[in-house]
Amino acid sequence: MWTAVLLAGVGCYLLKLAGLSLPERVLAHPTVERVADLIPVALLAALVAVQVFSSGPELRVDARVLGLGFAVVALLLRMPFLVVVVGAAVVAAGARLV
Repeated sequence: MWTAVLLAGVGCYLLKLAGLSLPERVLAHPTVERVADLIPVALLAALVAVQVFSSGPELRVDARVLGLGFAVVALLLRMPFLVVVVGAAVVAAGARLV
């Protein structure tokens, strides 16, 4: 197990080093800039999906989905972020009560 942890750590370090050693002309390319802008969004969406739809090793649809649905609608309506978070929590809690 420790071998895997050490190998992962070395791999992460080498990946970071490779990114730092790229020439500026590569990093300034429009495609690279666009991809770099979209990666955090994709990672956050993946984390949200895992937290909402999984319960251990299985997929589950429960009150969290209703909270996420409220959050999506609230964001589309451009509500303040605090309203989105509190509203999603209230909706999920209300669904669990029912």
